[in-house]
Amino acid sequence: QVQLVESGGGLVQAGGSLRLSCAASGGIRVIATMGWYRQAPGKQRELVAAISSGGGTNYADSVKGRFTISRDNAKNTVYLQMNSLKPDDTAVYYCNAKGLESFFIPFDAWGQGTVVTVSS
Repeated sequence: QVQLVESGGGLVQAGGSLRLSCAASGGIRVIATMGWYRQAPGKQRELVAAISSGGGTNYADSVKGRFTISRDNAKNTVYLQMNSLKPDDTAVYYCNAKGLESFFIPFDAWGQGTVVTVSS
């Protein structure tokens, strides 16, 4: 099984910064895409940012210019640098990865989530 472990969440004041990390492990041949999603109470889970193996990125309009996603393909790790945080960024953040397991079986894996709380 492919496993994802997130870290870096916590409590921060508005205007502050956090960096989230997500490391994938298990029988992985290749990870095609990795991304970060978030879900706030009473709201739908939404895509925050995603990155392909080639380095192409997509961001939610609400975080453009403030968040940066990056990845280390060799280490199967994705990062989310979050700057100028706002109270509306408060949510549980989930890491996602899609790719192929060692024997070419597709996978779609999710982490357990890490809580980000931005105080005003």
